[in-house]
Amino acid sequence: MSDNGMMDKEEIYSKVLRAGRRTYFFDVRATKAGDYYLTITESKKFTNDDGSFHYKKHKIYLYKEDFEEFKQNLDEMTDYIIDEKGQEVISERHQKDFKKEDDDYSEASTDRSTGSFTDISFDDI
Repeated sequence: MSDNGMMDKEEIYSKVLRAGRRTYFFDVRATKAGDYYLTITESKKFTNDDGSFHYKKHKIYLYKEDFEEFKQNLDEMTDYIIDEKGQEVISERHQKDFKKEDDDYSEASTDRSTGSFTDISFDDI
């Protein structure tokens, strides 16, 4: 139970999925009545012009009465995408040289000092 005595914020079970600039948090929480529900939080990292960064978060609350239909819809949608487009992540090719920058950094690090790269954070890679 948290310091303020509210059970609805208590985390019972949690998992984290890191996916590039996005992180997904899956948290089982308890209601005031003692029942459980799921929160899914997407946290996306954004870099400011000055090199600092901030996160934008979006949260979904999912209750037991919606689990079955939610799972069916999620399965149907993910199966449809894989059936239509396959497993390859095509969008990565269209990001601002996402893979290319990583490759360039690897090559550059063998030829140059890494001093010019000190402001880059690789926490989410």
